[in-house]
Amino acid sequence: MAEAFSLPPIPYEERYFENFKPGTVFEFSETVGVTEKEIIAFAEQYDPQYFHTDPEAAMDSVFRGLIASGAHTISLTFALVVRNVIAGKTSFGSPGMDEVRWLKPLRPGDTLRVRLTILDVVPSSSKKDRGSVKIFVETLNQKNEVMMSYKGTSIFMKRQPG
Repeated sequence: MAEAFSLPPIPYEERYFENFKPGTVFEFSETVGVTEKEIIAFAEQYDPQYFHTDPEAAMDSVFRGLIASGAHTISLTFALVVRNVIAGKTSFGSPGMDEVRWLKPLRPGDTLRVRLTILDVVPSSSKKDRGSVKIFVETLNQKNEVMMSYKGTSIFMKRQPG
């Protein structure tokens, strides 16, 4: 069974490649809520589909109400991941993410939190001062339902290069 704990067992400023172990599950205690006003403002600027911008018209959509853009959901999720795991100086960024899935719509009043599972850690063969950390990220709502997920890779500095 995977080890699960709330962050931060190690402050992200001190989290090096060697601190990540496959199978470890991080349960973020930080949450973020979303309001109707925030959903509409984000969508008007970045994804102006009617079911994101017009509460009345959204009632007649397949969603039966206003929902946040998937881009809004992933932005909120990524902010939690960055603030809780990768914001430190030991992070070299990410080459990308895969398998992004929106499983349930984000609605006004929902509160999100993140669960992150370490899938694999791979030392770089060409740059001895770093390695990649493969992760699986799940965004959960206040009912503990998984709303979104993705797989990603982050590059972290090694504490001991070589």
